[in-house]
Amino acid sequence: MMLTSLSIIMIISLSMIIMTIATLLSKKLIEDREKSSPFECGFDPKSSARLPFSLRFFLIAVIFLIFDVEIALLLPMSIIMYMSSIMMWMIVSMTFLMILLMGLYHEWNQGSLEWAS
Repeated sequence: MMLTSLSIIMIISLSMIIMTIATLLSKKLIEDREKSSPFECGFDPKSSARLPFSLRFFLIAVIFLIFDVEIALLLPMSIIMYMSSIMMWMIVSMTFLMILLMGLYHEWNQGSLEWAS
């Protein structure tokens, strides 16, 4: 019993020494100005913070997020089909898809999906 606890203490001590040496050796001594400066959405952090932001870029990003979440809701539909009645599943699925398609059609008519205009 005594030998086991002594070997555990030695293993923990050796691991701590190895981790300390690895931390000291992995430190980067030379600071790189480009690597240490913050990167914010492709903007230069040294310039003015009041630069105009492209509203089209923001709109496309929001549309992407909306449809990305919708895909996460569409994927489980095939699994749920086996757990519910087929008629109820069809009604819910078709309603959900129709709302999605109407939203896509509305964005298309509004010109939100055209990047260069």
